[in-house]
Amino acid sequence: MLNKEQKRSIQHNFHRMISAVRWVVFSIISGLLIGAVGTLFHLSMSFVTGMRLEHPWLICLLPVGGLAIVGCYYLLHDQNDTGTNLVISAIHSGDHLPVRMAPLIFVSTLITHLLGGSAGREGAALQLGGSIGSGIGRLFRLDEKDKHVMIMCGMSAAFSALFGTPLAAAIFSMEVVSVGIMHYSALVPCVIASLIAHGIATLAGIAPETFVIAQIPDFTVLSAVKITLLAILCALVSILFCVTLHFTEHLYKRFLKNPFLRVFVGGCIVILLTFLVGDQTYNGAGMEFIERCMEEASVRPEAFVLKILFTAATLCAGFKGGEIVPSFFAGAAFGCLFGNLLGFSPTLCTAVGMISVFCGVTNCPITSLLISFELFGYVGVPYFLLSVAFSYMLSGYFGLYNSQKIIYSKFKTNYINRKTQ
Repeated sequence: MLNKEQKRSIQHNFHRMISAVRWVVFSIISGLLIGAVGTLFHLSMSFVTGMRLEHPWLICLLPVGGLAIVGCYYLLHDQNDTGTNLVISAIHSGDHLPVRMAPLIFVSTLITHLLGGSAGREGAALQLGGSIGSGIGRLFRLDEKDKHVMIMCGMSAAFSALFGTPLAAAIFSMEVVSVGIMHYSALVPCVIASLIAHGIATLAGIAPETFVIAQIPDFTVLSAVKITLLAILCALVSILFCVTLHFTEHLYKRFLKNPFLRVFVGGCIVILLTFLVGDQTYNGAGMEFIERCMEEASVRPEAFVLKILFTAATLCAGFKGGEIVPSFFAGAAFGCLFGNLLGFSPTLCTAVGMISVFCGVTNCPITSLLISFELFGYVGVPYFLLSVAFSYMLSGYFGLYNSQKIIYSKFKTNYINRKTQ
């Protein structure tokens, strides 16, 4: 005969199994639905990017496209949308995450990229996946805490489908919310949804982004010192990236209070910057530029600053997209420049620069390592480990997302629970 404690233990195990099966079902639904939407978004992004490259004159319509974006948000009574910050805030505090956010960010990001705004795509994916995940949670009448898991699940699925990094996508949504802790209760749903979404994207013929590092020097004391120096400088670049975006947003809102005027002027500023540069290298997401850095190992010295300026002028004006690929761009440009100046494997420094700046702006070291493995393979592991560690520590409490919380100090085992700067 079983005693009461043994019976209670069996009951608890049974309930855990039921809960596990339940989450598997929800994550499969999330992975299938959001994976399909993310795949459609990826294909649409490729199409509009191709259109822009074929017809450079489209950039002249950027201010008009901005008016259309703000008008759409205004008509749907979502003019105060804060993007990815709202998604993170919904996980923290239970703020309402409307399903209409998904079609709005889908269409507005396509308009931004078609007309030459400087923005990424993964930030849009987080909003897309988070809003759909929240909608699934409400559809199945989940409680508040379970809805938070569904939001993270949706973020992972969309990120995976769009960028082709299922490992990093599964962890990123759990890591980006609260720096210093991770919501491991979301691990199984996020992993399953990420893998399913990646599978759907693969079936649709979307190949994951991968790069080959042409030369990887032996890991010695001298090479470790050089990579450490690069990581320290990349931490400063990540701070510059975050401060520039936040300061530009403040300037726009202070001097251009009307959102329609703000986005129109912002579009004109991007056009002016493009004409001053003389080409459209800094428009769009910039993956082509990163590929050139990896292949040609050459870059203009001011490239990383210009990308930051283009991105700030675009996103802070009210255009939609993400900040992650622009951070990759800035990191790749700075890393390639550093490698050429020191004569130390520019392609390796390009890769390290990408990962280090991404880590600095997102405060996500584990995700940064996983992305480095999925993008560049495992041959440069010592360099990636060292650079991510220093970039995370020395980037301080700056970050892209004001809703992100730093739970534990980066320098001591102290509980601080503060928002990023």
